[in-house]
Order: sequence, then C-alpha cells, then structure tokens
Amino acid sequence: MPWSSNGGRGGGGSPRDHDLEDLVKRSQDKLRQAMSGGSGPPGSFIFLVAVAIAVIVAFFAFTFRVDPDELGIVMRFGTPVRREPPGLHFRLPYPIEEVRLPKVTRQNIIEVGMRSSAGPRGVLPAPEESLMLTGDENIVDINFVVFWRINDAAKYLFNIQKPEVTVKEVAESAMRDIVGRSNIQPLLTGARQMTEQAVQALMQNVLDFYGAGVTIDQVQLLKVDPPKQVIDAFRDVQAARADMERLQNEAGIYANRVIPEARGEAERILQGARAYKEQTVAEATGQAARFIKIYEEYRKAPEVTRKRIYLETMERVLGGADKIILDTKARNFTVMPPAPANQSRTPGD
Repeated sequence: MPWSSNGGRGGGGSPRDHDLEDLVKRSQDKLRQAMSGGSGPPGSFIFLVAVAIAVIVAFFAFTFRVDPDELGIVMRFGTPVRREPPGLHFRLPYPIEEVRLPKVTRQNIIEVGMRSSAGPRGVLPAPEESLMLTGDENIVDINFVVFWRINDAAKYLFNIQKPEVTVKEVAESAMRDIVGRSNIQPLLTGARQMTEQAVQALMQNVLDFYGAGVTIDQVQLLKVDPPKQVIDAFRDVQAARADMERLQNEAGIYANRVIPEARGEAERILQGARAYKEQTVAEATGQAARFIKIYEEYRKAPEVTRKRIYLETMERVLGGADKIILDTKARNFTVMPPAPANQSRTPGD
C-alpha cells in the first residue's frame, strides 16, 4: 500500500516509500507465520511485538477521546488553543500539547453542614459548617445543598484554583451572610424559599466576579433547626406561638361574626327611631293643624263650637260603655235604654 511523495495514494513513489512498503509486507508475512505456527527466527516475533507496542504508544500519544458529557480543552505549552467536542481527536505529544476534559454537562452537588454516607448512619453532621448566627443573635443549625454546573470550561480551569472548594466556600459564606441579616423565626417557618433564592443570587454574583465559569442551578435547604441543646425549648415556644395564632384566628372569626350582627341591630334600632320620629312629628303636625282649624271655627261661632266639642268629647268617652242618660232638669223624667254609640237620644224622642 504505497504512499506518494505528495501525500496522496498511488504508485511511482520514492525509494523510501518502496522500502516502507517492503517493511510492511515483511511484517505481515512474519505475523502470518507466527500466527500459523511457522518456524521463523525468534527475532521476528519480538520485532512484531515491538512494532505493535510502538503503534499502541503512538495512538495514545497522538490521540485523545472526549466523552459525551465533556469538553476537550487543548493547551499548547500551557496556553489554551482550541476546544474539541465529544469524539476522537488528534494532538501533539506531551509536553507540547496537553488536554483537559472538564465535565460541562454534569450537574454537580456540594453539601454544606453535613456529609452523605452510605453507612448505617446515613448523614454525618458537620457542625463547624452548619451552626450560624442569625440577625437577632440566635444560633441556627442549617444543612443545605448546592446544585451547580460548568458554563465556561476555560474560566473554570484557569481562573481559579480548586474550583469545587471555591464553590463550597462561597456557598457557606453566602448562607452565613443571608442568615446574619434574618431573624430566626422566619427561617424556621415561612422564609425558606426566599432564603434559598437570596443565597443563590449572592453566590452567582460572587462567582461571576471571580470569573469562575460556574452557574448555580439551585440552593436547597434540607434542615433549619435550633441547636439540639435547646431544640426542646424552641419547640415549646413554637407550640405556644401556634396556640397564640390559633386563638387570634378564633377571636378574629368571632369578631367577624359578632360585629356585623351588632351593626345590623344598631341599624335596625336607628331605623326604628327614625320611623318613630317621623310618625310622632307627623301626628303632632296633624294635631296642630286640626287645632288651628278648630280654633278658626271657634272664633267664628264660639258657643256652637264649644257645644260641638263637648258632645264629641263625651261621645268618645262614653261611646264604648253601657250608659243611662237622665234629664234631671225635667219634672217627669224617664229612664232611657242604652243608646248605640253612633246614635244619641234625648227624652221625649
């Protein structure tokens, strides 16, 4: 299989090419003889083994493989010159060129405050990392994990030393900063999500300032408790606070029920008073108007009006009762039977 002098395939090569062709043929013949059990000279087999070893060493010296979750960073004399995607690639031998293979698609996890263990204990505490001081001068025990990935392989490899250690230290520092500006009660109850988001944002800002080439995907709080020495007292306080909130809610429900009822009753009384006022004023106005009319008639005929008023008054007073009318002025008077309310009788009728 001769190679032409210009690098293409074909015949008519130089004597050096023919020598290489003869060497390859002889190697193939000796390899066939060795595999078929022929009796060749012992040095031929050793030569073939040496050639195979040389080919293998050359393959590993001049090639490298990038896995699907990696990115190949090729450095020439320590300076990054190119990036290679997943696959098989060629390079110059060390120390001319060197390859770094960071895993750019893998999500990394860092634990702070504890260490996961496959043993019977499951999780090993790390109190030197988990105990933190809150803004109201209480101690809280926090375990959390950070999910992160590489977004710039060159920055990740060359801008900072020990990037995983740096990410962990930044995570612990950011958590201490956020906890130091918060009170313990929100941390123990409803401020978990806000704390996670604040720590994630602070970590990302710090790592971007460092040029770490890292993206923080998520910060997840696993445990937020008081220290175990005082956790029983904190639980009693939490139970008392829960009872207080429950009683406040019950009082609010009672107030929401009673206050509208009281307002409705007050409105009903006010409306009744307004109606009574209007009725009384109307009656008084009618009585006044009636009195004025009677007075006007009285001024026209006082005697007749006075008698009419007297008779109407007596009719109202005696109209609902059985009565006997006697004419005491008459010499001969008779007892009159009771007269109906709407009919009056006089003696002699």
